[in-house]
Amino acid sequence: MKLYIKSLETYFILICSFITVCATAQQEPQYTQYMYNTMSVNPAYAGSTGATEAALLYRSQWVGISGAPQTQSFSIHSPLRNENLGLGLSVVNDKIGPSDELYFDGNFAYSIPLGYEKRLAFGLKAGARMLNIDWSKGRYYDSDDVLLNQNINNQIKLAVGAGIYYYTDKWYVGLSVPSFMRSNYYDDVQESIDYDRLHYYLMGGYVFDLNPNLKFKPAFLVKAVSGAPITADVSANFMIQEKFVIGGSYRTDDSVSILAGFQISPSFYLGYAFDYTVSQLNKYNDGSHEIILRYQFVQKQSKIKSPRFF
Repeated sequence: MKLYIKSLETYFILICSFITVCATAQQEPQYTQYMYNTMSVNPAYAGSTGATEAALLYRSQWVGISGAPQTQSFSIHSPLRNENLGLGLSVVNDKIGPSDELYFDGNFAYSIPLGYEKRLAFGLKAGARMLNIDWSKGRYYDSDDVLLNQNINNQIKLAVGAGIYYYTDKWYVGLSVPSFMRSNYYDDVQESIDYDRLHYYLMGGYVFDLNPNLKFKPAFLVKAVSGAPITADVSANFMIQEKFVIGGSYRTDDSVSILAGFQISPSFYLGYAFDYTVSQLNKYNDGSHEIILRYQFVQKQSKIKSPRFF
């Protein structure tokens, strides 16, 4: 049995690596503190903490640039009485330029025990996107341009996605596709409506207990889509005395970040991230700010008890 579980772990990691090499990337709403907002990336995370957990996040990107992205998200998830099942809800409001897009998704996860403190979870996401565009708020608005006078009001697009998430009490790895259904989206670079492609996300992390009062967690999130370069977020954080978190991250060809957090109480966690742009865009903005508030209800007794890092 142990040999079978070990082989399954090996095959799973190899498959994830293969898909990452074959894919390329394009960004949806992005988060620097993705490690505390995991369900927005992977539905299989729902219920994995063994307790009901809610998170509220606000992100203001590229401060100083008119029409720069602003994102607000709320998520809540919990295991059911059958600890193999998890349910979650996520709502995201993403604004950029003249566009405003609302994401509303239900998440379902089913996990399989693979031994002591090891689980493999499969997740499904189903929901809708509502797109609004007011071209009069665009940078290149021309009142005589017919295309720029055809606003989009409450355009509904269905979304169905899936994910897989393997985790223990010390490390995790996950692979997901937010939506298999292609639809229109606003392209801020071209100032036009474009047709999106399948996005792939690969994430992972490991918690090292350096001593009884210090934990260290490196983590990564790779985002990929056909026809665009791969982007990757790599982070490293320290947790001190189960109270304070400090660390940094790097997003390829985009930014470097400082992360800090404080465990206000056993239930409340407050986190902050500042991104400094390293591309040519740094001449025109004052960085990005991101705040997250997470609340975890009383921990249920479970074989999986993840560190607060995930």
